Amino acid sequence: MSAPEPKLARIGAAEIAFIDLPPATPAGGEPETVLLIHGFASSHVVNWVAPSWTGTLTRAGYRVVALDNRGHGGSTKFHDVADYDTPLMARDAVGLLDHLGIPRAHVMGYSMGARISAYTALLYPQRVRSLLLGGLGMHLVHGVGLPPGIADAMEAPSVDVLTDPTQRMFRAFAELNGSDLKALAACIRGTRQTLTREEVGRIAVPTLVSVGTRDPIAGSASELAALMPDARALDIPGRDHNLAVGDRTHKEGVLAFLRELG
Repeated sequence: MSAPEPKLARIGAAEIAFIDLPPATPAGGEPETVLLIHGFASSHVVNWVAPSWTGTLTRAGYRVVALDNRGHGGSTKFHDVADYDTPLMARDAVGLLDHLGIPRAHVMGYSMGARISAYTALLYPQRVRSLLLGGLGMHLVHGVGLPPGIADAMEAPSVDVLTDPTQRMFRAFAELNGSDLKALAACIRGTRQTLTREEVGRIAVPTLVSVGTRDPIAGSASELAALMPDARALDIPGRDHNLAVGDRTHKEGVLAFLRELG
């Protein structure tokens, strides 16, 4: 599916780039919305359009809204760590719903986007119809996602001086996407917040936690789901943190979960 031209919404101090796609086969009444929140160093195009998530969801009858997080894609690039506090990024997501006049949405995030999505569900539960966390399990509570050395990798003079494979991978990925490296360094240092077990337990919306079985970055999906009153885990067989995103099992599991909600 080709990427539509994004629009811009002014939300606080940030301009947030987004796309808003209608269902491919409209049914009667107002379609439910799925809000997609991408991961670190990615964008709505890389995380959701290219792996056909937008096509999958619109064909299933959903309105799909996908944003570029601040510091990414076409959105404002801040260089101050304080501008990337996770609750602030959750406020961007809700601000976009306000901008579009959407009272409530299924909120789906991957990796850093899942962390933002979890905060959105905790802080704005009335705006979240369901929560879909991809690429993030128990490390929402114990751990802060990607290692802090990724920020150092963004500030290195070039990818050639990096020896750590994870650092090299993320630096190369960021360069491939034409990213603002200084903004990404600030972002990864700013989004290091975790939730307590008690806070996770207060997320009462229906939740699906989807993690690849070869993903050491995310932490256990089943352990995180067990902390929530209405959550289940989905294992994505044989997939690591990067390949689990667009996996067919992941898509099928998400669609089945959404269908069950009616």
